[in-house]
Amino acid sequence: MLDQLLGASPLVRPAYSLMRMFARATAGVATHERMVHGVRWSWFEAGPSDGEPLVLLHGFAGSKDNWMLVAPLLARRYRVICPDLPGFGESGLVREGDYSIGEQANRVVQFIDALGIKSCSLGGNSMGGFIALTIALDAPDVVSALFLLNNAGVDGPQHTVAQESLKSGYDLFEVQSAEDVSGLLALLMHQPPPLPWLARRAIVAHLSHRHGIQRRIFDQILKDAVERPLNERLGEIAVPALIMWGRSDDLLHVSAAEFQHQQIAGAELVVLENAGHVPMLERPLRTAREMLSFGERLAARSA
Repeated sequence: MLDQLLGASPLVRPAYSLMRMFARATAGVATHERMVHGVRWSWFEAGPSDGEPLVLLHGFAGSKDNWMLVAPLLARRYRVICPDLPGFGESGLVREGDYSIGEQANRVVQFIDALGIKSCSLGGNSMGGFIALTIALDAPDVVSALFLLNNAGVDGPQHTVAQESLKSGYDLFEVQSAEDVSGLLALLMHQPPPLPWLARRAIVAHLSHRHGIQRRIFDQILKDAVERPLNERLGEIAVPALIMWGRSDDLLHVSAAEFQHQQIAGAELVVLENAGHVPMLERPLRTAREMLSFGERLAARSA
């Protein structure tokens, strides 16, 4: 999320663009664009082009750069593919305006097919995890292994205060001041990074500018999560799954991770201390190590 937001203000956009370009070059990732079924996709890749494909999906208001810290580490084993989902980052909007989880899942399957990939490991954080879980259920041939990081789409036995507020109509991303930004980051992260006032004002400007489209997308996602959670279908998951959760997640309660662990046959669960809703940003080394270790165990079983 932070990467997309910091480029909002005219005062910081050029400097931020240069920083992002430098970060991508340092990380050894290559950015690509392609039209797929009328939608412009932007994504970056890391690792060997003939490696085992791993597609990672970001959360709401995020972008492909949310995976920037872990992608170079995962590239030791995988061909890592991190797209901006339609409606986010540098990818295009959807003409008909349908950003429901089912439609986004269909688009991701089309994107994977357009890259010539028949089957891949698939991971996602928050909204991206909801989409990944949906694909594993509705297009199981596409998914060889599943990584769920603080994923939405499953109603755990306990709720956070934020979850209850969202259900009653609270607009999480309507921020009007730098102080509001600090509160939002504190909700998403266990230890938010210190941001200067100018950067926080840039986030305010960005969220205000995109509030209309983001609110429409969020309302569709929330409707799916509230009315069509995947609880009853978790037993259908037939691929190896690793569930990772920041214990200090104040947005989605950790009990959802424990529930999924019980319902998905053979699933493994890792709860990360000192991490919140975005563990790949807060604990990138541990996140990558757990994902690589899981992949190695799967390869050993296959061998």
